[in-house]
Amino acid sequence: MLHIFLDKTKKRSFTRQIYTAIREKILSGELEAGKSLPSSRDLSRELCVARNTVLTAYDMLVSEGTVYSVAGSGFYVSSGVKCEPRSISVDDQQTASLSDFVITEKTINFDSGLPALDLFPRSKWNRTVSRAFMNAPVSALGYDDPQGRPEFRSVLCAYLKKTRGISCKPEQIIVTAGTKQGLSLAAKCLLDSRSEVWIENPSNANVKQIFSYHTEKITPFEVDAQGLQPKLFPVLGKPTLIFTTPSHQFPMGGILPMQRRVELTRFARKSGAYLLEDDYDSEFTYDAPPSNSLFELDGEHVIYLGTFSKVLFPSVRLGYLVAPLCLVPQIRELKRMADHHTNSTYQLALMQFIENGDLERHIRRMKKEYKNRRDCLLELLHTRFGEHVRIHGAAAGMHVVAEFEGAAFTGERIRRLLQSGVYVAPVENHSLTKGNHAHQIILGYAGLTTDAMARGLDLLKAELQLDTHLHPST
Repeated sequence: MLHIFLDKTKKRSFTRQIYTAIREKILSGELEAGKSLPSSRDLSRELCVARNTVLTAYDMLVSEGTVYSVAGSGFYVSSGVKCEPRSISVDDQQTASLSDFVITEKTINFDSGLPALDLFPRSKWNRTVSRAFMNAPVSALGYDDPQGRPEFRSVLCAYLKKTRGISCKPEQIIVTAGTKQGLSLAAKCLLDSRSEVWIENPSNANVKQIFSYHTEKITPFEVDAQGLQPKLFPVLGKPTLIFTTPSHQFPMGGILPMQRRVELTRFARKSGAYLLEDDYDSEFTYDAPPSNSLFELDGEHVIYLGTFSKVLFPSVRLGYLVAPLCLVPQIRELKRMADHHTNSTYQLALMQFIENGDLERHIRRMKKEYKNRRDCLLELLHTRFGEHVRIHGAAAGMHVVAEFEGAAFTGERIRRLLQSGVYVAPVENHSLTKGNHAHQIILGYAGLTTDAMARGLDLLKAELQLDTHLHPST
């Protein structure tokens, strides 16, 4: 049958509704040329209308040539009346990782959170996902464990021990839909309006926004070239939560030395605070071996956040949180209430990706490529801006901070750059003390070719109007 819905509340007659519904099915191709329509008697019985109502609708279709009748046989769809579907033009665009800026395909995108998506092994990942789905237990197709698949968490434990020095149990891991959800779960678990949060300054603006949903008591502490400075903490301070990025301070790039890590964990034990460690891109270190996590020093006062957005691709929406056991039941329940569970098939696929060594091979390849791209960006910056630019945080990660003395990166300037075809993020947007970072921008290089970086810096140079003192462009 045709599955036509008749709306009795409409002013249009049933005849008109039947005519319109069949006509749309024919024009869209749902009813193909030569296909017979139900008999008027059968359709009237199905729709609970008079037979003449259906016959009148059929006659209307015949009169316009959409349908033809064969005496003694019935009504059939005419040939040549199917309409080609109109294509919908959709620009290939992305949203910046640090803001709601929409970045079109043609824009040179210095987004710090964007890996080299064109180099991701899609075919290999697709095969892995297909196998994972076909071999998945029935439980993985239903409402799964809010904490994450137990077999994936077990493999992740071994991976974290090997790569980050983290000794934990599978029961301490909560699989999340990325770092932002991990931050939100930790905040909901620990914070209320009376809570005090200490954060690095500057720090990812998304972090402050998430915390501000729960408390207004957010205190910034300035970072230096090595990161957070525990010596600045009030001796008798009693924060509930201290947010830090010790492996690669965001955005300035400092790597926290061991002395400060010890000071930080000692302060947490003394004050009763939890340290929320965001380890967003520690896989990519170039000038020194990667440092272990804070969790290694104190698993009772550190909540560790990790993500696969940088090593796989952002839309995979896979991250994890390693928490002290005493916090796990509440965080697990918060995860259940948020979205019940993270995609089980992707968890099982990533488990295979880790077990068969594909993830580590991909990271090694990307680490080599990103180092080359970093070196290229540094050379291009030196060539175009010479002594007018100072670079911060080049030892690791997927971005650097470029400082141009005397050139303020206002909102208007960022919009002009975007209109000219280049996207950069100002450090000032991530600072709670305005004015200290007005001359600095974040330049992500992982997702850009040499040619794109060169063209982007040429546009930046034109905007800054420093031409008289610069080396000539290459």
